[in-house]
Amino acid sequence: MRRFFVKNILFVVAVNVLVKPIWAFFIDRNVQNTVVPGSYGTYQALLSVSIIFQIMLDFGITSYNTRTISQNPDKLNTLFPAMLSARVVLILVYMVLALSFGFISGYRGWELILLGGVLAIQSLNSLVSFIRSNVAALQKFKTDGILSIMDRFLMIIICGFLLLYPPTARHFKIEWFVAAQIFSYFIAALAGYTVLKRISSVKLKFSLHGPTIFKIIKDSFPYALLIFQMSIYNRADAIIIERMSVDGKLQADIWAAAFRLIDQANMFGLMFATILLPLFGRMLSEKQDLNAIVKLCVNMLLPFSFMIAVAGIFFSGDIMHLLYKGSLGVHEYDVVFAVLIASFPAWCLMYVYSTLLTANGSLKTLNIIAFVGVVVNLMLNFYLIPAYKAEGGALTSFITQTGLSIAFIICASRIIKLPFSIKWMLSHAGYLALVLLLAYADISLLHSTHWLVQLFTFGAISIAFMFVFRFVSVRSIRQLANRGES
Repeated sequence: MRRFFVKNILFVVAVNVLVKPIWAFFIDRNVQNTVVPGSYGTYQALLSVSIIFQIMLDFGITSYNTRTISQNPDKLNTLFPAMLSARVVLILVYMVLALSFGFISGYRGWELILLGGVLAIQSLNSLVSFIRSNVAALQKFKTDGILSIMDRFLMIIICGFLLLYPPTARHFKIEWFVAAQIFSYFIAALAGYTVLKRISSVKLKFSLHGPTIFKIIKDSFPYALLIFQMSIYNRADAIIIERMSVDGKLQADIWAAAFRLIDQANMFGLMFATILLPLFGRMLSEKQDLNAIVKLCVNMLLPFSFMIAVAGIFFSGDIMHLLYKGSLGVHEYDVVFAVLIASFPAWCLMYVYSTLLTANGSLKTLNIIAFVGVVVNLMLNFYLIPAYKAEGGALTSFITQTGLSIAFIICASRIIKLPFSIKWMLSHAGYLALVLLLAYADISLLHSTHWLVQLFTFGAISIAFMFVFRFVSVRSIRQLANRGES
């Protein structure tokens, strides 16, 4: 099982690394640098509005569906029509609620139209996620990995042309960016359904049987509540920054620039969670031991996240000045990114342990933890953002994510009865101390060289020490390369 997991996660990581960083740094970033100043910040705030209302868009159906089908694959043919029908109904409700909230929040005219486009993006994205959840639940992780990058691949082609072709590059608008995403998600949804139909016997039909849809929504409600609360403490920052800061649009731009990088870093943890939810669900239904997989995931993610976080903190100014032309002379860019990237290890731990609790069906525990996270996050945001703007939002995010990760680890360990190993914990703490010392020494000794040389040196030595600490084993890698999938 460990070999099956590692080979699939390495494939998924590989295809995502080939596509999503190109999207983030060559397309999304260039869109922000190209469009009228402030318009991307407005888009990011509207995106946060759309994500917060995902409780009505998804209503937990994707997570519920993944867990159910992974444990009972034979239910796919009967559940798919009802799930699809429930999804369409929820999309309509979602559009009405989110547009109403946008109007009440003061968005008018162009902003309200843009919000409608963003909501269409999220609706199609949720449809793609639902279709992919069935593919992943059937343990077709490599197929799901390819589907996961199809929308971004199409956006790279479309937006890349518009940004590089001189006549369109000179007049590029944020509306074009939204339209390209709508088209790409629509094609990805069609492709996903075609693939699902080939690997199973599902049919594109709707089942408006009231009791069945009501039961699905009722069973999905705990998942929906969890997603709603997670959306608040993950995305409320951008809205509050844009609405409550004196220079709201500029601060929203700063936040969007820094958050894009932590969002891309989180791509790795999210890929793990996508595979782990159906995998944990299948293992729990078969009463298999989970400790080996959990430990393997932490050993793969946590040292990597320490390296990225420390590099981001020590080289924050250089990274932001390289990526964003508007960051020169604006110290907030550096600080916001440094604080946000410091929370990356907490994000990675949450992706493992919260997914384990979800697969176990411990939704009450998850929702209690998430509720506390929402309260703490909102209190800190309303206190810090008016005074410290985007920097206050970044500090709030760091405190929230760190506290939540600790809570998830404690609860998952107790509920699933994972063994406690002080030696294992100390090895990770020791590695963190080492990379901090290494970063300081790297900058001090190589201060006369270009910062990219310093960064490369730091990364190479940090990776080497992952082998020294035995987080990564050369022997295991060789065995994976020489043996077939189990």
